[in-house]
Amino acid sequence: MFSSAQSAKPQTPLRDPIRASIPDLQNAELAAVYYGQRMGGDFYDFVRVNSHRVVFALLDLAGRFEENRGILYAAQESLRSQSALLLNAEETNEADAMMEICLHVNRTILQAAGGVRSCPAFIGCYNENLGTICYVNAGHPAGLVRDHSGVVELPPTGLPLGLFSLATFDTPIVVLEPGAALLLASRGLVEGKRKNEEFGVARVKEILLRTSALGAKEICVTALSDIKQFMSTPPTHNDVTVVALVRNSEA
Repeated sequence: MFSSAQSAKPQTPLRDPIRASIPDLQNAELAAVYYGQRMGGDFYDFVRVNSHRVVFALLDLAGRFEENRGILYAAQESLRSQSALLLNAEETNEADAMMEICLHVNRTILQAAGGVRSCPAFIGCYNENLGTICYVNAGHPAGLVRDHSGVVELPPTGLPLGLFSLATFDTPIVVLEPGAALLLASRGLVEGKRKNEEFGVARVKEILLRTSALGAKEICVTALSDIKQFMSTPPTHNDVTVVALVRNSEA
């Protein structure tokens, strides 16, 4: 079934991350959908930091959920607090702020895990006034943007979080034109297999290109339906999560 949005070290509190609440956007919409029950480390979150900036994230922490819950809780606290602190002011440089946010979340994961714990992540800041996304792709499957010219990939701009305390990340900015859509798919979807054949990023691109769905949730559900059809079985091999951001065509 589809559900919508949403061993630790002794010093890590065994608390579950707070359930994500999707904010209303100006002339745009966000959605997040996952398949079945949480098994691994997929985690998404959304943070409104001021009147026109919203931070969204999709993380994939290595390990099983019961081992990860305290680490994910710490990562969420870091993401939310640093986003509110660094992106609130109007004059903030979004690229610099996103770099600092990712560095802080990276250090938090290392500390909470008591060592190395790989966490591919896509973290973006959507500016509603400009229709732009400033993002970090830390070793995550490529984000996909569909606009009038086709689908382009937003490939990794750094290594996964949780590996190196001094990691650095590029923070590019992409413009979502009116009617454009961003789709993020977790590794569980991209790596879903039929015999020895992976679903792959190319098939996710095809979904985004051919679907007639215009809404963010419709796009997410279409992607999950396609992976189930491809595998000919419910995708219970791993967490399977998708996040979509659509800018309305009348924006």
